[in-house]
Amino acid sequence: MSNMIRPSIDDMLANRTTRYALVVGVAKRAREIAAQFQDDGIVTDEKPVLLAVDDFKHHRYSILEPDVND
Repeated sequence: MSNMIRPSIDDMLANRTTRYALVVGVAKRAREIAAQFQDDGIVTDEKPVLLAVDDFKHHRYSILEPDVND
């Protein structure tokens, strides 16, 4: 995973998520990954932020935003 190709932000935005929401979502997911590594005693060179970006890039996680019409 160290040779990960950097995904385009536009590819991850899915035409509805703001860049701010994406940044917050990636940061939250990275904290979850780091906490899981710590809880499980996993030591790795992989960066939680890069793993989180990969999760969003491959649509394993997505951002749910409220409908502005409600």
